[in-house]
Amino acid sequence: MKNLSVTFRTPRGEVHAVRELDLSLPEGVTLGLVGESGCGKSTLGRAILRILQENATMTGSIRFGAMDLLSLAPKATREIRGRNISMIFQDPMTRLNPLMRVRDHFLETIRAHEPDTSKEAALARARKVLRAVRVPPDRMAMYPHELSGGMRQRIMIAIALLFNPILLIADEPTTALDVIVEAQILELLRSIMKDYNMAVLLITHNLGLVAEFADRVAVMYAGRIVEEGETHRVFRKPMHPYTQGLLKSVIDLDTKDLYSIPGYPPSLLGKSVGCPFYPRCEQHLDICKTVDPPLRSTGDDRGTTLCHLY
Repeated sequence: MKNLSVTFRTPRGEVHAVRELDLSLPEGVTLGLVGESGCGKSTLGRAILRILQENATMTGSIRFGAMDLLSLAPKATREIRGRNISMIFQDPMTRLNPLMRVRDHFLETIRAHEPDTSKEAALARARKVLRAVRVPPDRMAMYPHELSGGMRQRIMIAIALLFNPILLIADEPTTALDVIVEAQILELLRSIMKDYNMAVLLITHNLGLVAEFADRVAVMYAGRIVEEGETHRVFRKPMHPYTQGLLKSVIDLDTKDLYSIPGYPPSLLGKSVGCPFYPRCEQHLDICKTVDPPLRSTGDDRGTTLCHLY
């Protein structure tokens, strides 16, 4: 992604959900995208698939191999979506059609890309990916409401893997699950990442999840990537004050005093002036209030940060 911006037209004005964002994701790498609710993480994931609302405007470029996804015709985009790029959404109950059996979801997805596929061949492919996510084949005859939350999420993952995609976008894949089922799904994702060797964009609030699964991490705030680099480097030595605040907010068995970043995220209406984190930053400089910070190397050639302190 290069200089990507996503703007929504609303009665109150333009909402700048993603602002001039630069980000790369090499093949076979898992990138964790973290940040507070409303910072633009899910919007970025949907922008890649071009499934945003009609009032959205996108500028910049999203390179996928030799193609710029923003310049493709709608038909070409539909051919890539679900085949080369797949997405796991937050709540599978709102993404699975309650009037369709599980097998019909697989048939519909396969025939959208390969309309000449026979029913027997399509169901055989469905059973194969269901085995990969450890779902018994008899679940194919059930409706979504007859399945548990964890089983529905496994179905969503299986649908996403039907065509062995190059890029998998996982948007809060364990949000609606309890702790035990969450651990099972995470172990499943770990196995899938290893077996399929695809690039994964993991959108989450869970920093522990990122520390365990992601090769690199990007921290998002007010529509911009404020820090990006190798996960172990960012977590061991965070550079941006916002990243430092997020990591200080994590609790463990030794935590005695809870920490939270003061203040609230800024409004995304209209153009911003200066650093968007300035009102909440405990290390701000005078220049931060009026001058937009440049993107700087962290000094070890493994990451960047958006801050005047460096």
